[in-house]
Amino acid sequence: MSRRIELALAACLYYCGIVKLARWWTRRQGSRLVVLCYHRAEGGSLRQHLLYLRRHYHILHLEAALEALYHPQKHASRGKKRRTMLASTFDDGYYDNFTEAFTLACGMQVPITIFLVPGYIESGSRFWWSEPAYLLRHTGVSEATIDGRTYHLGDVDEKSILGQVIETYLRNAASIDEREAFLGMVREALAVPSSASDDDRGGLPLTWAEVREMEESGWVSFDAHTMHHPTLAYMVDAAELEYEVSECRAVLERQLGHVVRAFAYPIGKGEHIGEGGLAAVRAARYDWALTTMHGINGPQTDPHLLQRIVVDVDQHWLMIAAKSSGAWDFLVRLWRMPGMVVKRIFCIRGTAILESRRTNAYFDARAILSAYDWWGRAPRGRS
Repeated sequence: MSRRIELALAACLYYCGIVKLARWWTRRQGSRLVVLCYHRAEGGSLRQHLLYLRRHYHILHLEAALEALYHPQKHASRGKKRRTMLASTFDDGYYDNFTEAFTLACGMQVPITIFLVPGYIESGSRFWWSEPAYLLRHTGVSEATIDGRTYHLGDVDEKSILGQVIETYLRNAASIDEREAFLGMVREALAVPSSASDDDRGGLPLTWAEVREMEESGWVSFDAHTMHHPTLAYMVDAAELEYEVSECRAVLERQLGHVVRAFAYPIGKGEHIGEGGLAAVRAARYDWALTTMHGINGPQTDPHLLQRIVVDVDQHWLMIAAKSSGAWDFLVRLWRMPGMVVKRIFCIRGTAILESRRTNAYFDARAILSAYDWWGRAPRGRS
């Protein structure tokens, strides 16, 4: 579905009152928590998003919202018309979270939560998923042989395929050492000069000084996102998996000076978490853990498999309105149904047409037969 069609549909949902109805329905269900999942913060419409969300939701820091969801008796009720709780989260801890999201959070007095990856804060390196595009942008060769295949980088399609190959290998790496070794090999094969500058400053990690400044404001809180952002389900060493999950918390607590209670799984779908990842998070005694599996949370939601709604700053605020309310989910379900519905409609309609034709044919035959004389004479009314 193209962006224009999506926006047109979101506008229909909003201006036809379906978004408002969906928000009302969510409130009727009792205590609920919507958690939005952002990544980057610059180059989009984040201000318009926050203006809309502030108007229609009760926005809280993530940990405060989860505490209210699971322990409502500790929080005074605001009556039947209380707005649905919402938390805006940002994964990974990009520098533009400091330059853009932090500025907006303070100016608009809207709390946000950022999930940090301490290993990248300490090294200052690009996040691994940024490396394929960076390396191909700064390569010094016209062709490269990687993993037994030669890629001609002057060919746009081959260059794109190589980028996907690199990203897939990095995502599926069984350990941090394996991932870094592969990256080193690719850098060498592509002859990327060490002097190459990164033209996307906003995509680099935060520093500890920036993290502390944001937290001191009171409008930004921080939680854990592993030490080096591996795909937990693919890690083969249980000790390394445990380290990635638990050491992240320990480092953040040392740097921030308080307990860290929540965790966000890297990538975050079920196939990326795995049983080992879930077990490691529970063993590390996090109170809550968030996925990127789509949905709205209630008191019965597993606290270590909390759902989020993945959004982006380049989406129009109408899309944010449709997604946060649940109205978009309803539309998506309808969108996926046409094959079945149309098939059923055609079956029913086709059956009706056939029955109609059979009935008409029956009566037409009776009419023709009755028009003939049964003893072989010509039809009546004809000479």
